[in-house]
Amino acid sequence: MKKYWQIFKISFEEEFAYKVNFIMWRIRNVFQIIITFFLWDTIFANPGTVIFGYDRAMILTYVFAIMIVRALVLSARAVDVSSDIGEGNLSNYLVKPVSYFKYWFTRDIASKILNLSFAVVEFTVLFLIFKPPFFLQTDIYTLLSFIIATAAAIAIYFFLLFIISAVPFWAPELGWGSQFLVIVVVVEFFSGSLFPIDILPVLAQKIIMATPFPYMIFFPVEVYLGKITGPALIQGFLISFVWVAILLFAMKFVWDRGLKSYQALGR
Repeated sequence: MKKYWQIFKISFEEEFAYKVNFIMWRIRNVFQIIITFFLWDTIFANPGTVIFGYDRAMILTYVFAIMIVRALVLSARAVDVSSDIGEGNLSNYLVKPVSYFKYWFTRDIASKILNLSFAVVEFTVLFLIFKPPFFLQTDIYTLLSFIIATAAAIAIYFFLLFIISAVPFWAPELGWGSQFLVIVVVVEFFSGSLFPIDILPVLAQKIIMATPFPYMIFFPVEVYLGKITGPALIQGFLISFVWVAILLFAMKFVWDRGLKSYQALGR
């Protein structure tokens, strides 16, 4: 455990070494929240408005909750794995007495803690500026369910990120492109970080909810809001846990095959 603790401390310090990248990431998140806030605030301008099962307090809580869940789930240093492979730096880790997956997960935890700290500050500042109605969840069972859903979301994103990052094993030039397509486009749209999935037509909802993406943002936030309970909550947990298992198996399978093809071309 000591070596991973050292990795955690070094990774936390390194976050401050790339101040511009970190600041731009936080600014991007804040602007996305502000734009989303004004969009829904306009739609629900009338306090009595109820659309798609959301009132003004619920939908604006959804928007603000995204800030916290995104910081916990989507902030990850493991996005650099693809460059490790493409540039041949992976060789440096394969000869060290450390698990490459645990190494990056530890770095991810450091990144998540730092991003969460900033997200809380941003949340507080924006909340004081806009003073939106906010739904505060107080049910212990629901809060515990939210924590479990968020933990599953973190695992899903981590495994998915490693699978996508394995593309350079076979096509080094496609590393960044594949990450952009899946992480920036697909995940952002289908995870629920732009809008709640349940505003879509029923058929579209069913298709999307069968994928792992909504269990990264939409599902945890909906659990917090208390909109998913009883059998639906159990079903949601089962699907998210199944995706955790599938993606873990897929990650190991892809990486076993990838390491056999690895040529350290950047070295």
